[in-house]
Parts: sequence; C-alpha cells; structure tokens
Amino acid sequence: MARIRVLQAVAGVDFSWAPGEEVDLDDEAASAWADGVRAELVEGEEKAAARSRGGGRARKPETR
Repeated sequence: MARIRVLQAVAGVDFSWAPGEEVDLDDEAASAWADGVRAELVEGEEKAAARSRGGGRARKPETR
C-alpha cells in the first residue's frame, strides 16, 4: 500500500477526494495518480505529521 496526497479535487462514481486529503491505494494505482498534478506520494513519517488534530479556538479562561 502507498499513500497519496490529493492536489486537485477528484470525483468518480463511488469516491470523491478533496485537495489536501490523504488516501491509501495499492502501489500501482498510487503511482498512476501521483503525477505531481493530481496527487503526490506521501513518504515516511510525513504521513503522521501532515494532519493536525484539535485545532480551532482555545477555551476562554475563566474570569470570575
């Protein structure tokens, strides 16, 4: 299995991918999609660091 990062929105009959989304595909399909225009290969530890968890605004401090 290989992972790609989508660069342009892509949709088909039973799927849709948005830019920035990471998708796991078999090696042959991943190399076909990862042409540098539609998608790029994600390698190594970059997979785990590519997405931030949480985000958003911090809770407001209690001021009593």
